[in-house]
Amino acid sequence: MDIDRYWKDILAQNAGAIRNYFDENAYINWHCSNEQFNVNEFIIANCEYPGQWDGEIERTVETKEELITVTRVWAKDMSSSFHVTSFFRIENDKIMSVDEYWGDDGEAPEWRREKKIGKHIGFIR
Repeated sequence: MDIDRYWKDILAQNAGAIRNYFDENAYINWHCSNEQFNVNEFIIANCEYPGQWDGEIERTVETKEELITVTRVWAKDMSSSFHVTSFFRIENDKIMSVDEYWGDDGEAPEWRREKKIGKHIGFIR
């Protein structure tokens, strides 16, 4: 499976292309919001999400059991930015399951800034 193409289609909200990556019985878990989707529901949740999106894979790890990506996703109008860590289980070049953890990008909380601990990792859009 071409993970770079997958993320391009996800970010472009290309419903027709997204369906082709998945086994018909696949499921997608969004752990941070305690939701599980079948493929049709996932396409609705992804493709009907408001706005236009862009992003880039920052890290990819492959094991015998799964493919893991860390992807930075941002609104094209720069109003928001997220990181998502995705664990894909793939069989016969089709996604069987995905476990995803989404987090908002942003500044450290005030209490840590007041303590002057930590430093920026990099630029956040």
